Amino acid sequence: MGSDNMNFFVARQPIFDCDQNVCAYELLYRNSLDNYYKSVDGDQATSEVINSFFLMGMDAIIDGSKAFINFTSNLLKDEVPTIFDKDTVVIEILEDVEPDKKIIEVCKKMKEEGYTIALDDFVFSPKYLPLLEIADIIKVDFLISPVDERKRLVKIAQRRGIKLLAEKVETREEFEEAVEMGYSYFQGYFFSKPVVLTGTDLPTYATNYFEILEELNQDEPDLDNISAILERDLSLSYKLLKLINSAAFYLREEITSIKNALALLGINEFKKWISLIVLKKASKGKSQEIMKISTIRAKFAELIACELGFEDNKSQFFMVGMFSMIDVLMNRKLDNILNELPIANKIKWALLGSKGILKDIYDIVLDYERGEWNKVSQQIEKFDLKEEDLSQLFINAVEWSNEVLKQGA
Repeated sequence: MGSDNMNFFVARQPIFDCDQNVCAYELLYRNSLDNYYKSVDGDQATSEVINSFFLMGMDAIIDGSKAFINFTSNLLKDEVPTIFDKDTVVIEILEDVEPDKKIIEVCKKMKEEGYTIALDDFVFSPKYLPLLEIADIIKVDFLISPVDERKRLVKIAQRRGIKLLAEKVETREEFEEAVEMGYSYFQGYFFSKPVVLTGTDLPTYATNYFEILEELNQDEPDLDNISAILERDLSLSYKLLKLINSAAFYLREEITSIKNALALLGINEFKKWISLIVLKKASKGKSQEIMKISTIRAKFAELIACELGFEDNKSQFFMVGMFSMIDVLMNRKLDNILNELPIANKIKWALLGSKGILKDIYDIVLDYERGEWNKVSQQIEKFDLKEEDLSQLFINAVEWSNEVLKQGA
């Protein structure tokens, strides 16, 4: 579980390999606004955040992957990265770190101890030659570096056996270009953009699901009819019961029938779990990170809503997050999919950008996920949320997502 007093924001951004499998996360963090306004020393602030990572345990955030973490010059010289296991952390050397004798000496020592060294936002200069002899990974900012510079860095890296990471890769075209150039790792939001296939219909397995949602959206849903629909798809029934009985739902007694589940959970909660099951099925063959992000967004939005007193409508906030990447999963335009989905119009409108409380909470979730900390600060001030509460809610959402997705439904 997370720390009870985390006065900072922490999020993560996935890093992919050539097959679009997640191999690591970069941890995005920012210290508290209090420290920012009080001009607390940068090294002290960063050190406090890193200590908090260490104390709360990073397992929930990185879920078995490696963590890329930025370190300042002084923290490197004090060998702070060595508080982490060498198999867990990738030490990112920021672009403003001056490669003096002490830095080179410390980095060599950590490299000899088995740590992985990455050079962040790298732009070649002769003064970095000693670091190039130590580095395992070079990170190249695709947003600002011209194509000829990207190619030149490939030659520099290949001569030294260094792997290249393309960051701020925002389109599929940039991803494919980087792969062709010889880059090994990729970071950015390219994977969250749908590859729209014209004429693509919704998959056949969604038919039963839509019938169930339509019935659930009636003023007086017929539970017998819902059970009958589910009986047509025994696999769906089995997976639903398995998921509901998992540790993610904290039930005291085992649920053995669909009717039992409906009676105990209620209509709105039942909608959530049906949605989760079907989207998991839709994600087969896709990057599993899409499903991870969808479930984290869903739970994070729900938890924020409850914190703000919207508990009665929490399932709507959950559904906004859950359906937020359905266009990527189904390779169709979002508005076309939503036209066919039998879900509340409020949820559709929020996903399409209409103003309202659902959209406001969804914006907090997206800004937090992307590390847009200034926007997050403005939002939490508007809603009178506490920073430490929001950070804890995010950690709780990640832990919940990890538990749910382990069920393999």
